[in-house]
Amino acid sequence: MSDEEDLEDFELDQDDLEREDDEKETEEGEDERKEEEALSEEWMPTPLTEDMMKEGLSLLCKTGNGLAHAYAKLEVKERDLTDISLLRSYIHLRYVDVSENHLTDLSPLNHLTHLLWLKADGNRLRSARLNELPYLQIASFAYNQITDTEGISHPHLGILNLKGNNINMVTGLDPQKLMSLHTLELRGNQLESTLGINLPKLKNLFLAQNLLKKVEGLENLSNLTTLHLRDNQIETLSGFSKEMKSLQYLNVRGNMITNLRELAKLRDLPKLRALVLLDNPCTDENDYRQEALVQMPQLERLDKEFFEEEDRAEANEMRQRMKEEQEAEPEHYEELEQPQM
Repeated sequence: MSDEEDLEDFELDQDDLEREDDEKETEEGEDERKEEEALSEEWMPTPLTEDMMKEGLSLLCKTGNGLAHAYAKLEVKERDLTDISLLRSYIHLRYVDVSENHLTDLSPLNHLTHLLWLKADGNRLRSARLNELPYLQIASFAYNQITDTEGISHPHLGILNLKGNNINMVTGLDPQKLMSLHTLELRGNQLESTLGINLPKLKNLFLAQNLLKKVEGLENLSNLTTLHLRDNQIETLSGFSKEMKSLQYLNVRGNMITNLRELAKLRDLPKLRALVLLDNPCTDENDYRQEALVQMPQLERLDKEFFEEEDRAEANEMRQRMKEEQEAEPEHYEELEQPQM
């Protein structure tokens, strides 16, 4: 099996990333509870041992020179580990899963220069900082205690998962270094701004369950196709531009958008096909589906329902009527201004 084929088996589940379309996630509360329990306990030092390595190693592959073989995959989940220093000598590892332990330091991984895939979810990490790993493609640090996005500069990194941490500002994500990053997962953090996500190659951006009040700094994401902003505090749909020419799916469910006129600010998104507006105050208005289609004729689906042909016909009539009224207004004012003889 090639590295590429094997890597596909470890790729983050996109269905899980998009599950928020249909249901509100409840796992955050459980993870917070576990984190509080973890902080209240004093863990006994538990280093990674050779015996654990023997149990967790698999996937025998050829080494770089093709003359020898070494195990390429390691899984040591839920071992109460506090120290993985032993990994410094396992330089041929390509796939490492150290999830659900008590790790605060991943620096031994700096020696694994062949690493393709890393999963370190559910530990006690305060940073995702590592030396540049030249082949790393997928990295997941979900449900830790990470407070920033500094020190992430892997040139082949395609998917970065920082869900469920304590990040309030995105900094240090250099587009010149993160040239391959196409999916960024930041759900369930403390983000107050979307500034700092200037990554032109980005295709999928997940920012649900944060503290965002508006969208800003994303105007140049010309390759972005999916944007999740569910369960924030967004009141306006400003911040979108014609440069976001690839955006097809926008989820703003569970925000604070009160005025349907805000939808007019999405007209400049030529490929927008699916919009999720549920649980915003503006959806209480009876004609909100029709108004959305009037404002955005290219829209195919609003919330969970596709538009029918009759919906489009009615929206077209309304759009034409509005246009005629606007064109007639100058003539009306001109008549009013005629001097009385």
